[in-house]
Amino acid sequence: MASNKPNKLAFLSMPAPASYVAGLGRGASGFTTRSDIGPAREGPSAEVVAEAQARRGEEAEVDPEQFQDPDNEYGLFAGTTYEADDEEADKIYDVVDQNMDARRRARREAREEAELAKHRAERPKLQQQFADLKRGLSVVTDEEWESIPEVGNLTRKKRRRDERSFAVPDSVLVGDRAKGEYENSLDTAQQEHGGFETPADSGTMTNFVEIGQARDKILSLKLDQISGTSTSSGSATSVDPKGYLTSLNSVVLKTDAEIGDIKRARMLFDSLVKSNPKHAPGWIAAAALEEHAGRMVAARKLIKMGCEQCPKSEDVWLEAARLHQNDDAKVVLANAVQHVGQSVKIWMAAADLEHDVKAKKRVLRKALEHIPNSVRLWKETVNLESSAADARILLSRAVEVIPLSVELWLALARLETPERAKAVLNKARKAVPTSHDIWIAAGRLLEQEAYNPEKSEADREKELAMVDRTIEEGVKQLRRHQVLLTREQWLKEAERCEAEGSPRTCEAIVKATVHMEVEEEDRLETWLSDAESAEARGRVSTARAILAYALRVFPEKRELWRRAADLEKAHGTRESLDAILERAVLHCPQAEVLWLMWAKEKWLGGDVPRAREVLEKAFVANPESEQIWLAAVKVEAENGELEVARKLLVRARTIADTERIWMKSAVFERQNGQTDLALSTVSTALTKYPKFANLYMIQGQIHQSKKNYAAARASYAAGMKACPKDVTLWVLASRLEEADGKSIRARALLDKARLVNPKQDVLWAEAVGVEERTGAAAQAKTMLARGLQECPESGLLWSMAIWAEPRPSRKSKSIDALKKCQDDAGVICTVARLFWAERKIEKAREWFNRSVGADHDLGDTWGWWLKFERQHGTKDHQEQVITRCGAAEPHHGRTWQPIAKDDRNRGKSPREILELVAAALV
Repeated sequence: MASNKPNKLAFLSMPAPASYVAGLGRGASGFTTRSDIGPAREGPSAEVVAEAQARRGEEAEVDPEQFQDPDNEYGLFAGTTYEADDEEADKIYDVVDQNMDARRRARREAREEAELAKHRAERPKLQQQFADLKRGLSVVTDEEWESIPEVGNLTRKKRRRDERSFAVPDSVLVGDRAKGEYENSLDTAQQEHGGFETPADSGTMTNFVEIGQARDKILSLKLDQISGTSTSSGSATSVDPKGYLTSLNSVVLKTDAEIGDIKRARMLFDSLVKSNPKHAPGWIAAAALEEHAGRMVAARKLIKMGCEQCPKSEDVWLEAARLHQNDDAKVVLANAVQHVGQSVKIWMAAADLEHDVKAKKRVLRKALEHIPNSVRLWKETVNLESSAADARILLSRAVEVIPLSVELWLALARLETPERAKAVLNKARKAVPTSHDIWIAAGRLLEQEAYNPEKSEADREKELAMVDRTIEEGVKQLRRHQVLLTREQWLKEAERCEAEGSPRTCEAIVKATVHMEVEEEDRLETWLSDAESAEARGRVSTARAILAYALRVFPEKRELWRRAADLEKAHGTRESLDAILERAVLHCPQAEVLWLMWAKEKWLGGDVPRAREVLEKAFVANPESEQIWLAAVKVEAENGELEVARKLLVRARTIADTERIWMKSAVFERQNGQTDLALSTVSTALTKYPKFANLYMIQGQIHQSKKNYAAARASYAAGMKACPKDVTLWVLASRLEEADGKSIRARALLDKARLVNPKQDVLWAEAVGVEERTGAAAQAKTMLARGLQECPESGLLWSMAIWAEPRPSRKSKSIDALKKCQDDAGVICTVARLFWAERKIEKAREWFNRSVGADHDLGDTWGWWLKFERQHGTKDHQEQVITRCGAAEPHHGRTWQPIAKDDRNRGKSPREILELVAAALV
């Protein structure tokens, strides 16, 4: 009969409901194992998972891709290009973030410190918790320390008993056996005296006086040992308190770590010397370790053992001598020479221990008996001789024993008379034919004889010619013996001869060797480079000899003559400079610059007639030279010969007839007050040279000086039309309008000038100046910013921009200026003025020096430097600036040029102009 009850097993075989996942409520999901057959089941949908998570109270995960642009797979801005503007913007934002972070850093750090302090107060470290207990340990007495019980076994583990046994000595057993016994009879001495006495054989003294004396003696011995003043006999000497305190100060207290290192090193060295006792450096290092540890006795003992083990090592003996006192060291070295008698170092050390000269000589001569071929021993022996005769005898013997020593031959030659020195050098040359030093010494000897005051000029010239022949022959002989010194080595020898006072030998070496190893097409460039290098090192004679040789090879090169003249001007005399220039114009008569240099040097030397003669010769060689005509006019005008100068200008306009001569004629008439004649000269010149801008400038300036603004305006207008690219004309026209009170027209002219001549910083600077002079500071700053955009590398505009900034931001502005134009003299001078304003004197002086080095032709820099030295420098500093400015002869500068070209300052020297410029700068 069938049962109506439901079958539970049938439920297990029923199919699962749709979308059923086992363990979904616990967060599980469907999966498929390898045992499954067929495709895996799909997991629950996103809605089912979200519903299950909501029932458990979990938040649904946000997909980061759900807000992604569907048309853009990678990002919203992925298709754009990262340009320079974007990079600049990122840098600006980074700078802003850094500035904001720096601004909040102080508050953030203070907040973090407060939070840390609060945290430490709530949860202090173990060290802080027991700090009070540690402080309390300072008052614990020794008795309390001793009463602290030892730490027991807290591990609750049974320790193994030590089952080792030891044999007990018989004396211990006998002593323990006699502990409990009693003495039943009296001593015989007690019985005889009828009383109790200390047994005589116990060794105990009953004489208390002797006990006290012994105690005092032991105490004194202990004190002597501590102070180090006990003698070998045991008696103490007096202690020097100062010396004792000094010795205490010299005691080095070593830490535990150092002591441990010393112990480990001692073990290593002990193992080293035992394993390899014949290794000398091991004994030396072991002794040095003991010396470092302050155990001198142990160090001497070790080094003594080292000497016994390594008797053939000179280093061990030398170290032993060093570790001993003077007298003991002599004994050590006496033993050393028995084993290493051929060691020069041992004998030299033995000689150094002697303080008496006679004893030193005795030691060294004994050494020479053992080592006769030692150059060092011979030199030391000769140096100890007080008389030249004895030294000569010793050196004569030395060169016989060691004929190959060049040093000994040269030393002997120096001690001999000139005639005998020649014989000595001849012998030396035969003995050592490969030494160049002997040939150089022979040349120097001949030079020394040539400059003997008793010799005539003809004999002197013969001797000096012999110097050249000797060096030349020496180079040939050395080459024959395969001694090939390089060209650089010979030049170094020449410089050494110059340094030792033999300039003619130096010149002879240069003549004989400067042409070596140089290609024919590279000779001129190489020799110029050699001369510059020698001059930079201060070897003027070497540089002069190199240039002299180059001039013999290239007599027609005017650049070489110019370089030689500059060298003589910087380091020579007026006579040598005059001789060079005279030879220069003889070989290069068409070189105008050489004629002008010669005439100028004669004029500066005060020899005006000779300067006229030079210029007359220059006219013959260069009849149409503009520079020579103008130089002749300047000489006559500076010396007050105005009519002669005027006639020269008339002749020059006829013969040379250049635009510059016409301009100088007009300037000459204007400077001498002949304005009408100057205007007529300019008008005539403009008919010939209508494109020469300087003529229009002179014409306009003459009209402006007469307050005839209309005529001046017309002159400038004609000039700007004929020469629109000349910036100075536009600036003068603008200043004319500004002087006439028409600033608007001045601005308009400058705007037009900038259109015609773009990227001209002078025009922008003038525009800024117009705005500043009219009181429009904001407009001036805007104009300056526009100028920097168009001319970003203009030092003039950057200098103006630095001063336009407030004081706190000038330094950062100067850094930007140096990055843009780091070699500009105006910017460097501005930085120097900033240091000046900050009272950094040495820094300012250094930067002023850099500015004149960058451009010595800028006169304003010299003026600022002199003004600075007037305020903070000494007389020497001021004179140095004035002298260097006079040598540089600057011609440019916004303040320098107007002052130098002012008719009232005609004929003034650069020194006087510098004083005026320094006074005008503000």
